[in-house]
Amino acid sequence: MRCGEAIVATLRHYGADTVFGIPGVHTLEYFRGLARQDVGVVLPRHEQGAAFMADGYARATGRPAVCCVITGPGVTNAATGIGQAYADSVPMLVLASVTRLDTLGRGRGHLHESKDQRGIVEPITGLALSARSVAELPELLARAWGALTSGRPRPVYVEVPIDLLAEEVGDGWTPLPPVIEADPREDVTEAATLLAGAERPAIIVGGGARKAAAELRELSKRLAAPVLTTVAGRGTVPDDGPLSTGRVLQRAAVREWLAERDVVLAVGTELSSTDINVDTLPLRGRLIRIDVDPLHLPGDYPDALCLRGDARQLTGKLLTLLPGRHPDTSTTEQEVKELRALAEAAAPPYRPWHRTVLEAIFAGLPPDVRVFSDMTQLAYTATQVVPMREPGRWNHPSGFGTLGYAVPAAIGALVADPDRPVVALAGDGGILYTGQEIITAAELGLPLIVLLWNNQALGQIRDDMIARGIEPIAVTPRTPDFAALATAMGAAVERPATVADITPAVRRAVERGGPVLVQLDEEVLRA
Repeated sequence: MRCGEAIVATLRHYGADTVFGIPGVHTLEYFRGLARQDVGVVLPRHEQGAAFMADGYARATGRPAVCCVITGPGVTNAATGIGQAYADSVPMLVLASVTRLDTLGRGRGHLHESKDQRGIVEPITGLALSARSVAELPELLARAWGALTSGRPRPVYVEVPIDLLAEEVGDGWTPLPPVIEADPREDVTEAATLLAGAERPAIIVGGGARKAAAELRELSKRLAAPVLTTVAGRGTVPDDGPLSTGRVLQRAAVREWLAERDVVLAVGTELSSTDINVDTLPLRGRLIRIDVDPLHLPGDYPDALCLRGDARQLTGKLLTLLPGRHPDTSTTEQEVKELRALAEAAAPPYRPWHRTVLEAIFAGLPPDVRVFSDMTQLAYTATQVVPMREPGRWNHPSGFGTLGYAVPAAIGALVADPDRPVVALAGDGGILYTGQEIITAAELGLPLIVLLWNNQALGQIRDDMIARGIEPIAVTPRTPDFAALATAMGAAVERPATVADITPAVRRAVERGGPVLVQLDEEVLRA
């Protein structure tokens, strides 16, 4: 067995069952292994699509996903998707080739060569490993898989020189157990005491708390505490529940209200500016932070009480120390209604129109639909007004903020679970980054629904320019015939002419069972 095949066999041993990648001359030995092992291979049309597909697969399954890329341009093409997975804490293994061992760092102009390939991805991965011998690879792979399945999930990168990939490994190759990071044993007594004595508590929920949904819902009831969520945390507590404000932290009036809470519990969130619209929250009360990542404890809040570990375990420990009764929540429920009203009052002027369109879209979708959205104004509105009632249903590239995410990520989710409905919500700008992956969905016969919001502009950037007194420039690009492109790639097309036509068009897309583009032309719909 050659080294490339042994690597694939090891990943299969760890549980990997699908690889997203485009074969190239430098990755032939990996693909020799993929052809011989019981591993599915999905062929995207661009390495950025491969990384986004792996992202969607990992989010849909909760397990590490694998993308395989060639030396040099394959790595740099995938870098945006790797960066998005890093920002949003997605466990993705990036398996790469690199030039021959004797050429590394020499700059002799070999095919696909770069000065320091590992250095390109190191800042956007949790762990970046470079093999220098076949003998060390079982240990490197054990470290890689352990990093993917313990601690804070991040992308892990492993590169192997092409001459090592072709070496015979003999009978001595044995997969090693993954090196798992142990959860620290935190004492939650002080935190429980603070929460039990709080008169005006609040809870902030991020993406790192998704697996603690049951515990946080119970905690909110016992404390009579409002729950505020980030984009990634949506649905952990139902967005439209009586104690949930939804995603409102970006509004200044809400942050002023939060400043008056005497105890704030933040679970599984960086409290990043992409979620709160400021660098730090102006808290006057006590902050308790629960996070698996020590780099965020205490972060920008030096006086915070920090608990490092798994959100579900630690919130479960808190529940064992708190009174089991449910106090009256009527006052809190009224506060939640007022906070929602404050956030709505500060919304942009296009909010009512977007809400009308979104209501028509979701009236045609099954209740268990999983959504992958791109950086487009309709999605920005949707992450605030479309209620999610379970975690992981809405997936948005909020951290890195890249365009082109929605379509390939949705495909990755469908590869993982083709029986659960999935939609990609993209704008006319973002779909041109990775829209060619629709042909991948057609090739695989996947029931992908692409909701295309076509406002014929980089709408948010245009509005930002106007708000800053800048004459709008380079924000109204010429758009192609999207329907013709989709048809050429094997997708059906729906083009509702009025808002009333949207719901039946979406229902037909759901029933069709193959890739469908639902083109929402804003100018036409407004007419």
